[in-house]
Amino acid sequence: MLDPPSRGWKPAAVTTAPPAAGTGPVDQPIDRALKRERFGWYSYDWAMSVFNTSVTTVFLAPYLTSIAESAADAEGRIFPLGIGISAGAFFGYVVSASVILQVLVLPLTGAVADRTGHKRQLLAGFATLGSLCTMALFFVADERYMLGAGLYIVANLCFGAATVVYYSWLPDLAGPDERDAVSSRGWAFGYLGGAVLLAASLALFTMHDSLGVSEGDAVRICLASAGIWWAGFTVVSVTLLRNRAPRHVVPAGRSAGALSGGFRQLGATLKDLRRYPLTLWFLGAYLLFNDGVQTIIAVSAQYGGEELELSQTTLVSAILLVQVVAFFGALALGRIAARIGAKRTVLGALVVWTGVLVAAYFLQAGAAVQFYCLAVVIGFVMGGTQALSRSLFSQLIPPGKEAEYFGFYEISDRGTSWLGPFLFALTYDLSGSYRNAIFSLVFFFVAGGFLLAKLNMRQAIVEAGNTPPERV
Repeated sequence: MLDPPSRGWKPAAVTTAPPAAGTGPVDQPIDRALKRERFGWYSYDWAMSVFNTSVTTVFLAPYLTSIAESAADAEGRIFPLGIGISAGAFFGYVVSASVILQVLVLPLTGAVADRTGHKRQLLAGFATLGSLCTMALFFVADERYMLGAGLYIVANLCFGAATVVYYSWLPDLAGPDERDAVSSRGWAFGYLGGAVLLAASLALFTMHDSLGVSEGDAVRICLASAGIWWAGFTVVSVTLLRNRAPRHVVPAGRSAGALSGGFRQLGATLKDLRRYPLTLWFLGAYLLFNDGVQTIIAVSAQYGGEELELSQTTLVSAILLVQVVAFFGALALGRIAARIGAKRTVLGALVVWTGVLVAAYFLQAGAAVQFYCLAVVIGFVMGGTQALSRSLFSQLIPPGKEAEYFGFYEISDRGTSWLGPFLFALTYDLSGSYRNAIFSLVFFFVAGGFLLAKLNMRQAIVEAGNTPPERV
């Protein structure tokens, strides 16, 4: 059982400040309990980030494409589910299918988590199924591209659902003035974990000949190791995190089962969203500037390879460099936010992102050093932008509905992630220039930053029923 008898356990007070003078030793275990929970929360970022880094970003796309190409006919076409498509486009369709499923599932996942209060069980279940599917990618070989597609779709769906549940713990673990720092530490842990496993995987991949391992086997080992890592460190998180009693369960769903009650809870939340227009305003701003961030991550290797004519070794090592720098960047921007507020820090980061695109436009072909310098800047602002956006949104959620609202947050992260790539592709199609295509992404940071700058965060937090931090 994930929840043995608690023996009087109560949720720890949301603070790690030293006990006031004169308080007895009874106060000390509360602080230690909270620190243990926070460590468990950080550990899940460390556990899950390898899926994004090693599987989605680096290894699976080229490997699954090669598997599809080996199964293609003379014209380079395959026929999944009887539909003829180009083998080179297969992975893009697979990702799109997984995103569509997430849009349908993530809000319901949040509603079930909030209604039942069984977040540990849900986190354990989704992470277990997702990691097992990731491990099973080891068996994707020869012409089994449909096996790879099915495993990845389920794994990515579980990854998104587990992320919704994981994010929803943040308000329970940090008060308004602590949340930026706690969120930033979580992202930093994630980037460091992703970098550690990616470095080991790259070492295996580059030395596979000397180790007597074929290139395909090396990739399959790297993919499976991400699943093992994800599952192993999730055990730490599930052991240390604790459930909270559900709040604000809709009356019509109290006597219903978990799934049917979750649907009713979700319906009530969708109606309730209209009461919080400023929360929706933030989601709109986040949708825009985060789409810019995600698109840069997605197309940077293509830009570096096609336009700047950089080697594959340079591109992969730049990805690893971004991961390492992002660890320090997340912590640094968290400290800056403590001084000037998270909103101002994010706005400053968006200015840097705009500068990154301008610099990328003028990069010289073959200039690996310039590309590495740009990777350092991207790494520094990437972690902080995402961590502080998460903590800002957590302040805008009505109490008791954290998982449901983070479900919508993840939709704005994943469900609209086609906008940036579409603009990039359309600009290239019209102009024939990757430089124009990369520069077109400035729109997302300017528009998203403008919306965020116009948002009265303090008023939005109060309207959501929360207490604003000292610095917003």
